[in-house]
Amino acid sequence: MKFSDQMCITLCISTFIISAIIPTEAAAQDAAAQRIKELEARLLEMQSGMQAMQNSMQSMKGELAKLRTQSTQVTQQVEHIQQKEHKEQKETVREIVREVARETSSESEKEGSKLNMVFFRGGFAHSSQHRDGLVFHSDVVPAGAQDRPDKNAWYFGAGFDWNLTRNAWGLAPKTNVLAELMLEYKQFSSHVQGNALANIPTQLVGGATNPHSVTVSQLSIYASPKIKFMEGSRFRPWLIPAGFGMHIISPPGESASFFIPGVVFGGGAEYRIWKDFYAGVDARYHITGGKKDGIDVDGLTAGGYLGIGF
Repeated sequence: MKFSDQMCITLCISTFIISAIIPTEAAAQDAAAQRIKELEARLLEMQSGMQAMQNSMQSMKGELAKLRTQSTQVTQQVEHIQQKEHKEQKETVREIVREVARETSSESEKEGSKLNMVFFRGGFAHSSQHRDGLVFHSDVVPAGAQDRPDKNAWYFGAGFDWNLTRNAWGLAPKTNVLAELMLEYKQFSSHVQGNALANIPTQLVGGATNPHSVTVSQLSIYASPKIKFMEGSRFRPWLIPAGFGMHIISPPGESASFFIPGVVFGGGAEYRIWKDFYAGVDARYHITGGKKDGIDVDGLTAGGYLGIGF
């Protein structure tokens, strides 16, 4: 075979191989490009999915923050409501306590609001001078036993207060002015031996000494203004600036005097012990302006009393 023929055959075979290889490489390149496009598309899809996921996570974070805010607000509202309810409950309890206190105070004031009073009193009395009279010591009939009664005495009495004003006619708040009317009995002695006129039979007609015992007593009637302070309090002091007194003595004086007028001054205090029941103490001084037909009944009394409001 000739060299030229070999060359021709070699060229033909090379041409065939090249023509076969070129389409295969083109096809491979096309497949690779298609694969790359597919991968790029999937990558874009994955990026879109990631972006959507991120957006969803952001949205979820926002919703979660919103829920947390709402939960905090709800918690605050619940706490506010609870505090308000607790405050209202405390205020209700306080109001109930105040109402009970008002009712108790009102009941207490109602129990002690009765300003009129009836009272019963007793104690010790003392006269400034001895009581001389018709049937015991006498300057007119200086005969007989001629005893003198004691200056000291015991007394008991009763009276009532009638309220006139609760504020001293606008001059002093919580200061009552009352009208007091009172009877008082004093007994100085019960076995005073008399003079000749109190002898059985009388020594004026020659009888033997047989003195008759005499009871020396005194009944007093008083009408006085009484000023009582601190209305509404359980403890209340009071005073009598000046009052009128009429004294009825027994036995009478040597001029047969029975009635002796005078003036009384007094003061005291009382305490409401229960409901409208009171206990008190008082002291009074009685002046008659000297002797009345030779008899002086000036003196004082001091003691206690029990009162009932009405």
